[in-house]
Amino acid sequence: MSEPPHLEVLTVLLHSTCSLKCLRALHARLAVAGAIWDTSVILGLVERYLSLGKPSPAASLFSEAYRGRPTIYSLNLAVRCFSDHGFHRELLDLYRELCGFGSDNFTFPPVIKGCTAVGCLRLGREVHCRVLRTGHGGNVGVQTALLDMYAKASQIDVSRRVFDGMAQRDLISWNAMVSGYSLNGCFQEAVEALQEMQQRGMRLNASTLVGIIGMCGGVNAKDLGSSLHALAMKYGTIADESLTSAFISMYSAFDDLSSSRLVFDLQPAKDLVSFNSMISAYMQHSNWKEAFDIFRLMHCAGLEPNLITMVSVLPSCNEFFGINQGESVHGVIIKFGLAEQVSVVSALVSMYSKVGKLNSAVLLFCCITEKNNLVWNSMISGYLVNNEWNMALDTFCKMQIEGVPPDSTAIINVISACRHTKDFHVAKSIHAYAVRNRFESNQSVTNALLAMYADCGDISTSYKLFQKMEVRKLISWNTMISGFAEIGDSETSLLLFCQMCQEEVQFDLVTLIGVISSIFVSEDAMVGESVHSLAIKSGCNSDVSLTNALITMYTNCGSVEAGQKLFDSCSDSTITYNALMSGYRKNNVSEEILPLFCQMVKNDVKPNLVTLLNLLPVCQSELQGKSIHSYAVRNFTRLETPFSTSAICMYSRFNNIEYCRKKFSLVGERNIILWNAFLSACVQCKKADMVVDFFKNMLFLNVKPDSVTMLALISACSQLGDADFAACVTAVVLQRGFSAKGLVVNALIDMHSRCGSISFAREVFDSSVEKDSITWGAMINAYSIHGNGEAALDLFSMMTDSGTDPDDITFVSILSACSHSGFVEQGRTLFKSLQANYGITPRVEHYACMVDLLGRTGHLDEAYDIVRSMPFKPSDNLLESLLGACRFHGNSKIGESVGKLLIESEHGKSRSYVMLSNIYASAGKWSDSEQLRSDMEAKGLRKDVAVSLIGMT
Repeated sequence: MSEPPHLEVLTVLLHSTCSLKCLRALHARLAVAGAIWDTSVILGLVERYLSLGKPSPAASLFSEAYRGRPTIYSLNLAVRCFSDHGFHRELLDLYRELCGFGSDNFTFPPVIKGCTAVGCLRLGREVHCRVLRTGHGGNVGVQTALLDMYAKASQIDVSRRVFDGMAQRDLISWNAMVSGYSLNGCFQEAVEALQEMQQRGMRLNASTLVGIIGMCGGVNAKDLGSSLHALAMKYGTIADESLTSAFISMYSAFDDLSSSRLVFDLQPAKDLVSFNSMISAYMQHSNWKEAFDIFRLMHCAGLEPNLITMVSVLPSCNEFFGINQGESVHGVIIKFGLAEQVSVVSALVSMYSKVGKLNSAVLLFCCITEKNNLVWNSMISGYLVNNEWNMALDTFCKMQIEGVPPDSTAIINVISACRHTKDFHVAKSIHAYAVRNRFESNQSVTNALLAMYADCGDISTSYKLFQKMEVRKLISWNTMISGFAEIGDSETSLLLFCQMCQEEVQFDLVTLIGVISSIFVSEDAMVGESVHSLAIKSGCNSDVSLTNALITMYTNCGSVEAGQKLFDSCSDSTITYNALMSGYRKNNVSEEILPLFCQMVKNDVKPNLVTLLNLLPVCQSELQGKSIHSYAVRNFTRLETPFSTSAICMYSRFNNIEYCRKKFSLVGERNIILWNAFLSACVQCKKADMVVDFFKNMLFLNVKPDSVTMLALISACSQLGDADFAACVTAVVLQRGFSAKGLVVNALIDMHSRCGSISFAREVFDSSVEKDSITWGAMINAYSIHGNGEAALDLFSMMTDSGTDPDDITFVSILSACSHSGFVEQGRTLFKSLQANYGITPRVEHYACMVDLLGRTGHLDEAYDIVRSMPFKPSDNLLESLLGACRFHGNSKIGESVGKLLIESEHGKSRSYVMLSNIYASAGKWSDSEQLRSDMEAKGLRKDVAVSLIGMT
């Protein structure tokens, strides 16, 4: 059989009924016939593979056919084909492979569109650079694609810069800019752009208006909405389907349903979207009958409903009509093949439950194979509506067993069930689950709203809502007390508790737990004891949760003994062990945690992830850490981010960066906390190059860094000591808007000083708007490191003149600067003012700086007096510093006294013996020197072998 001509083959190839099997057969025959190199055949095959959803063979075919060297024309056709079929990621892969063979104005727009679709802003910027390098930056289509990409990446300022740089702007460009403003919530800017379009004589179309119309409803801009409606009528775009739906929704947001209906009725040809918009508008305002009438009208018009239609109209059956209309709608759903849609099934379950047909709801629920949160929540709500509280709780448990994580709606529903069943233990568990996972609560329940705002950290909004409540029930008071306790505001929590008692609202266990958990400083310990006494009087003290809260309260206030007594008096539970472990950690009694864990295992109390989080930071060896890590892997199906972060920190303490990297790579979803933990681990393990590499990878994956990320990058740069790289890091900090963060600015100052650029450090310091004591101290320390004591003293004077009080760390830096520069009088004055003027008790570091200063300048008697007058034992480094000064200045008398102190304190380090022996030798006390050497040998101590750094050539 002869091969068909190319055009005939291409006709068959592009036929809509061509299956994948047929396509592969044609592909093979064309390859055998040698026609596979024909451009029209290649592109025909590519297009057909893409239409069948097979981008990989299409990309391989195109790349192999041109042997990696396509013409720009063929590349453009292929790129456009990939874009038209929505295979944006594959398009970008193909472009990366073949972009070196040229690009033009027709190549760049679909490539930029692909970057926008997959959210790869990094590659988009690279393409932007290529556009500028190749001279295509003035093309309107390319520029429009760029400004659209930046707008959809939430960089509307960059988008505007591209727009402003356009020499010519067409309607598509203006629409893209207006749409970008609308997408980013820039309502005023979108309106101004629209006005500018009109001033420049541009004829507006539906695409121009639809975004702004949608925003009008959100900001309640009624006058502007009406003006836009008039503008649409003026330009003849009012009949556009997208605008009709937008205006219906806008007027609905204005509570003007009559205008929404007028827009709907005036549309000559109504589509499905318009009907759905009108039904939704009525349903949002509880106009059930009108919504169902629109549904009937739609049915009479012969339009086939979709799942949005059915989900919107079903609530009208259970709220207004009843089972008859409900079953009729169910029949329509089956007729049009929507019965398997999850959202429709969920609405049906809810409808049958609310009209009292619980068995029908259960039957539908059981028949669906893949259940998501929506279906589970509908079934739980169905049980609640029919007063089946225990069935609701059982369904919630089954939901978790089947691996579906509950959402906020499920939590609120089950808490409601717990109130009715009086199952307080389950209620507390659900509450703890909700708090731990930071669920947003359903706003239809006022108390849930209070909890939502409190749990999300917006306690002020929660409190405003609480104050507006006419009736404040116990749960409302508990939510507010717990909310302020959560943010550590013990004063407000206690005031609310007193106010609650004055209004004769009887407290319960949750109230006491909320008040107790707000107490976390030793000054409030007496208040905590009073609340404890109140708990005993009310009979609540036997509850495990209250006991755990009391243990936490006492240990937070520094009374570990009281926490231990409470622990010993209660029954064993995981939470109780965790509470005491956390208390040990906070009070630096880490040596008690591992024995407590052993006791926990011995008593058959199963640890949870919180237990392990308490254990990992106190591991005394890497082997212990690995054992805990292995236990977690064996016993928990899912290790949450806090555990992964803690494990990485643990391995970094033992300088095992390889395990840190493995742990990081095994985590599926990496959030910014995990990235920061790994970068910090690299810094701790002195792997600065790795920090830089992973930071680049982080940006490539579009993970947005935060200030902690930048601190890790800056620390890595400090380790590298590269001034040029430090300048690059500073540029990144400025570009990403972290220059206003105090911690970041302080780190930048320290980084530049350690990289040798003291002038750059000073520029960063001077540019800082708000300077705290740490900022001043960082710059003073920078001058100290560089030996510029005069500049450090001048800066210290500027600091005090500005009204900023120095802290103890700042004094260490300025005293160190005086020491390096030999400023004795200034150092004495500063040391005296430490406590006299600023109320700072000198620490060993301050004494060490003074001893070093006096020792360097030959004031050995004064230095030795300071050593003897110190309120604590001098450190070995301090004594060694003074001993070295004695040798340098030839003062054997004081040197002998200091040397004896050093030998006694170091328990026989060879270095101390050698230093004192050298002092004896310098003073001519050879017998004492020999005797010291003999004592050294008798104790088996050897002098450290010296190493020369001069290489032999």
